[in-house]
Formats: sequence, structure tokens, C-alpha cells
Amino acid sequence: MDWMRRYGWRLAAAVSLVLAVISALEPRGFRRHARLRGQADALVQRNAQLLEGLRSDPAAQERAAREELGFVKPGEIVIHLE
Repeated sequence: MDWMRRYGWRLAAAVSLVLAVISALEPRGFRRHARLRGQADALVQRNAQLLEGLRSDPAAQERAAREELGFVKPGEIVIHLE
């Protein structure tokens, strides 16, 4: 038990260091997390741009209403082609 008190913290530090290095070098570790975080940030920014476009551009609003909600103007005839 005396060796645990004497070398325990060194062993814990060494294991922590090894795990940190493995996480940094492993493709599914920290690098993947950083890449996914960057992609998520880019998507958030793109969504904000698209939402601002919908709010300020009447043509974009009309296009979204037609494509997403299936709205048509009075008197229009819709022909669905598959």
C-alpha cells in the first residue's frame, strides 16, 4: 500500500497522458469531434442566412410556400410529373 501512495499519482498522470495522446491522434477521437463541431457551426451559420433570406425576400417566400406547402395562385393549374 505504501507504493500506491508513493507512485499512484504518477501512474494516474501517465495513464491520463497516454489517453490524451491517443484521443488526439485517433481519427474517431478529438479530431473527429473538432471536425464535426466545425461542420455544425457552418450549418448553423448557413441556416441563419437562409432564414434571413426567407424573411426579407418575397420571391424566396413564394418559392418556399409553393415547394414546401404546395400553395398555388388562384387560377393556376398544377400538373405533377413523376
